[in-house]
Formats: sequence, structure tokens, C-alpha cells
Amino acid sequence: MSFNKQKISIEHKYRGSIEFPDTTEAKDIFFRTKQAYANHEKMSIKLVFSDIKLAKLTKYQRGSSENELLNLDFYIQMGEILNFNTEDAQQLKRRIQIINDTAHSGFNITKRLKLINKKKKSHTKSSYLFWDIENFSSISSIFNDIIEPYNIKDEHIFLAANPDSLYLKKAEWEANLYDYGKTLNSFNFVKCEHGKNVADDILLQKLHDAHLKDTNVFILTFDRELKERFNEVADKSNNVYIMNT
Repeated sequence: MSFNKQKISIEHKYRGSIEFPDTTEAKDIFFRTKQAYANHEKMSIKLVFSDIKLAKLTKYQRGSSENELLNLDFYIQMGEILNFNTEDAQQLKRRIQIINDTAHSGFNITKRLKLINKKKKSHTKSSYLFWDIENFSSISSIFNDIIEPYNIKDEHIFLAANPDSLYLKKAEWEANLYDYGKTLNSFNFVKCEHGKNVADDILLQKLHDAHLKDTNVFILTFDRELKERFNEVADKSNNVYIMNT
């Protein structure tokens, strides 16, 4: 990565030097920030990002927002040199890092997915996900490792949760889904009744009723018996993936 060093002078007074990040926006940010400071304007993160961009950055972005973080660091460094407040930029930086650290943390689901109904995957037209969210609540990993790589549509995602777990974890689930611009109701979400394995039974029935063919079918369960039941229900033309313990 290449950098260019630039002197910062305000009213012909040298204030320090700063290295430009290798982003297309860096030069504009430099001159906008320098001019706003010289004109005694309010210093704000809006010197770096538009309102539309700021709204997007509060949610998960593919690519981990690397350029945006570089631009934020650049602006924060200018604040240190010129001694203006950059708390809003620092808060946004922490927010972006939390979102993307979460998205890339936890166990990598793709390393544990196993094709169970055939030796070699066949060509498929689409992908479906059957997800017991109370047992697989690592929402970021599921988006990062399954939903996004396989371009699974919202209407092809079936979620289920038993009432006790829903009562305890709904706020947490919704907060994590918000980072992706989703809620539980963005998908085919089913609130189950009380009872053992009810969520799993609901998902199994949803798979049965869907009559899927030539489809990638992802089943998020560790239960060996349930894996066998899903495999029995799924059409042989599908690629059926489960979690390998």
C-alpha cells in the first residue's frame, strides 16, 4: 500500500505532517477538513461521509469497510494534529469494528458443513436454509458463511424458536440482525409451542412441505437423529448439508 505525506499548514503556520491512506477519498477529506478548520466551522464526521453513507455504515458491509476505516483513521489523525474533537468519528470506528469483528468471529461454519446425501454435489438452482436459531445464534457467522456466499433469499430462510428462548434472546437476535438490515420477520419465522424438539419438528415439516428439488438445503442442527430425518425427507436431487460434529 502506497502513502503520500502531506504538510498541514493553517494561515501559513505549519501544524504537522500526515500520511495519506491509499483511498480515492483521502485528498478530498484532507482539503475539506483543513478548510472547515481554517474557517472555524463545526468539525464533524460529515466532513468524511455523507448522511446516506453514514446510515449504511451502521450496518454490516461486505469487505469489512476497510477503506472507510482508513478514511476514519485519517480524519482522526488530522484531529490530533489540529486539536479538534473527533469523538463522533471514534464512535463510528468502534461501531464498524464491532460489526465486522462479530461478522468474522466464532467458529467458521463452512469448515463444519458436510454434504450427507451424496459423494459429490450436483448442480442446483437455488439454496434454502432451515435454522433453529436458539441452537445456532451466531447470526453473523451464518450470514457470512452461508447466507451471503450462497445468495439465499429471505423467503428461502426458515427460522424457528421455542417460546422460552424467544423471550430470553429476542432482543439480542434482533440487535444482531439489525446489522444486516433484517428482523426475525424478514424471514419465514415460526414461534413454536412448548415441548422438546418442537423447533426441529417444525423445520422438518417446512422442508417436507416445500417439495424442493435441485436445491442446496442447509440444515443447522447437531442432532444425529434429526440429520437422518432431514435426509429422508429431502429429495435425492438436492444437496443436503448439515453440521459435522
